[in-house]
Amino acid sequence: MIKSIALFSGGLDSQLAVLLIREQGVEVKGITFATPFFAPETAIKAARDLDLSLEIVDFTEEHLEVIKNPKHGYGKNLNPCIDCHALMVKKAGEYMKKTGAHFIITGEVLGERPKSQNYQALGVVERESGFQGLVLRPLSARLLPPTLPEEKGWVDREKLGSIQGRSRKPQMALAEKYGLKEYPSPAGGCLLTVEGFSNRLKDLLKYQEEVSRSDLELLKVGRHFRPGEKAKIIVGRNQEENKKIFDLAEKGDLLFKISSIPGPTTLLRGHSQEEDLYMAASITARYSDASAPEVAVEVKGVNGDDKKEIRVKPLKDEEINKFRVN
Repeated sequence: MIKSIALFSGGLDSQLAVLLIREQGVEVKGITFATPFFAPETAIKAARDLDLSLEIVDFTEEHLEVIKNPKHGYGKNLNPCIDCHALMVKKAGEYMKKTGAHFIITGEVLGERPKSQNYQALGVVERESGFQGLVLRPLSARLLPPTLPEEKGWVDREKLGSIQGRSRKPQMALAEKYGLKEYPSPAGGCLLTVEGFSNRLKDLLKYQEEVSRSDLELLKVGRHFRPGEKAKIIVGRNQEENKKIFDLAEKGDLLFKISSIPGPTTLLRGHSQEEDLYMAASITARYSDASAPEVAVEVKGVNGDDKKEIRVKPLKDEEINKFRVN
């Protein structure tokens, strides 16, 4: 039996690609990816609905190297879409070889994304992946050069799609044909396309050569401040973020909390000077319910050691904004 590996995000396009190939009697298995920048939950749900076997691959380290040094540049923010897609197709190809499958399918649509899904970019992704000729885009296949699966007769090219452009109407019509009633919006879930998150990641990569999983997860929560090259301050905005910040603290970090009134949990990472400690305490006081000119702030290490209390004035907004990472 002919087998294929689907690059599967769980979005409408990737679901339709699976259904189009299944319709030709080809067995399909899915592969999706997990990093701090996008999660596999959408793919997991959609795979369950389609009864699709799904392999989940965490490729954070390799993906981070691509983000740091993208061969084909970035999109609007810190999103190296062409290089990222090539890495995903490469991983799908490795899984194809491991499982004895014959080719790879993706839900890419010609012209749907001007930078990463134009005719040239699709060719670059295929070449960079190392699996040239084995990458089939079922939704736009009849507008693209024939692939080996088509030439060998594993699939019938005439039964594949010729969709192009940014309109979703052809996909929605196909969804109706296949009885797909619920599917996610096409907005995507990659945080690298979000300006605020990209700015935080740029700041992190500028000042840290080695980046931990905790560093990356912390980018998703709180207010961020950079008082110096080595120091980073993160302040929770609500109870949920306070808990996440507490849970993501590592050995060497300091945690700040107002002693007697409601306020945020603040994390200081990479501090090297005493003034960093007082700045973190003053920012904590600013975002608390404090009304007094001075506030007592509890400071402790991650394991509860080196616990002490210092009194500080809440830092004024004009001072805080000098160090904010927007």
